[in-house]
Amino acid sequence: MATTSEDVWRLLAELTAAQKETDRQLKEVSQQQKETELLLKEVSQQQKENAQQQKETDKQLKELGQQIGGLGAKFGSFTEGLALPSMETILRQRFGMEVISPSVRVSKEGQHLEIDVLAYTNGQLNTAYIVEVKSHAREESISQLKSILQRFRSFFPEHKDRKLYGILAAVHLSSELREKILQEGLYVARIHDQVFELDIPDNFQPRLY
Repeated sequence: MATTSEDVWRLLAELTAAQKETDRQLKEVSQQQKETELLLKEVSQQQKENAQQQKETDKQLKELGQQIGGLGAKFGSFTEGLALPSMETILRQRFGMEVISPSVRVSKEGQHLEIDVLAYTNGQLNTAYIVEVKSHAREESISQLKSILQRFRSFFPEHKDRKLYGILAAVHLSSELREKILQEGLYVARIHDQVFELDIPDNFQPRLY
């Protein structure tokens, strides 16, 4: 079939229309690509801001942890200071102790031992007491005190012949934990009207270490 001039013009018109549609689609693709790049930049910026915020948050949490740790240490020192006068009264009047030493720290052959209060007496009694002071007594407080009692003579051989007892003094102490402490043969002292007092049954038998 012969191609007429009308066919040629029609084909040219179709090609022109197709080219315009292609150009339009390319513009849309280009615009979408620009929008995508912009979105990726925004996401990247947001990630950077989030990372910076996370760093600030981590820094604040670290500072807060240090502050809490400092407060805990101060409160622990306060508790020990609060305990000492009343515990000294108990140790002297109730148990007949002559020497009472707070905050005993000893190192020997690379090992360390810390005792909140150490009290002892010579003569006929020949006895020593170790007092562990806690603001909040927990299960591990029992193990900690028992460990101190068991290691005591290796650090203080001069006391090897003394009878040795343990006292756990706490500001906050649950009834269940009190029973466990007593079952271990350890004395319990609790705070009452800002003064520590022994809290033991009449038939209590302390464990000799």
